Amino acid sequence: MSRMSNAEALDLIRNADLNELGRLATRRKRELHPKKVTTFIVDRNINYTNVCWVDCKFCAFYRHANADDAYVLSYEEIGKKIEELIKIGGTQILFQGGVHPKLKIEWYEDLVEWISTHYSTITIHGFSAIEIDYIAKISKISYKEVLERLHKKGLFSIPGAGAEILSDKVRDIIAPKKLNVSDWIDVHRQAHKIGIKSTATMMFGSVESDEDIVEHWEHIRNLQDETSGFRAYIMWSFQADNTKLKQEIPNLKKQSSSRYLRLLAVSRLYLDNFKNIQSSWVTQGSYIGQLALLFGANDLGSTMMEENVVSAAGVQNKMNQEEMIQLIKDIGEYPAKRDTAYNILERF
Repeated sequence: MSRMSNAEALDLIRNADLNELGRLATRRKRELHPKKVTTFIVDRNINYTNVCWVDCKFCAFYRHANADDAYVLSYEEIGKKIEELIKIGGTQILFQGGVHPKLKIEWYEDLVEWISTHYSTITIHGFSAIEIDYIAKISKISYKEVLERLHKKGLFSIPGAGAEILSDKVRDIIAPKKLNVSDWIDVHRQAHKIGIKSTATMMFGSVESDEDIVEHWEHIRNLQDETSGFRAYIMWSFQADNTKLKQEIPNLKKQSSSRYLRLLAVSRLYLDNFKNIQSSWVTQGSYIGQLALLFGANDLGSTMMEENVVSAAGVQNKMNQEEMIQLIKDIGEYPAKRDTAYNILERF
């Protein structure tokens, strides 16, 4: 089977029948996951700080350091959140924050070491490329050294956040202070080289074109060819409420469910070297999150005990483990709880 070209991907995005895309994406998914097992993870987002100097126009979560509601969580507060997660059988924390202008590598080392020492059953899936980039700059060390030092203290995996759209012309509009495409790719490349796996993400629906979306896929497919370091691909739609971008471009259209499913299906076909694609029920809601499993996704993502970034933009969808299990069973697939590395922990 020949690899899908950029031109073919563009044609599918623009012209393919949606139902046919679903069939094609499901067929490809079945080739990779013939036992019809759909996974999910029980975890918690912990945003250790909302202080950020990057001023992304699409973000409603961040605050400047002098804001009344700016915070940096204490060890005690973080510990309490982790203990609550452990009580419900959680195995992972998605650990991210704003880009704090004063926190250097030693602060992060101490924090990671404290978590991994006190909560050894919890996997730290933490620190986006933009955080790694700034830690390196403020600490005057390389990406590789940042990652090696955090890995040594207990960092297991890094999320794909900060990718948005991997097109510099888009990034110059929506997040001009954020690292460029080549640097985002290089953070993940360096992580993969030292044995830290990661995820690849995409936020669509701001100012990008179809060509920009395909460019994004090409960047991550190429790096996956090089390193095989991405565990999964996750995409979600831009949530505009309470953001600067919405103020600047008030006629920004909310992305439709069919657009989400269309892009998801094409991504399954184009990203032929990604085994796992996650449904984004957090932004799409549980019904479309379930439909995504018929458009190429094989993972329902996280029960997400806590979520602050998307909810800051006015979207609050919730789902517990039992609801996830039922959604998966309702489409004739077999639910399984997994860990960060996609190892099956429990079947239902």
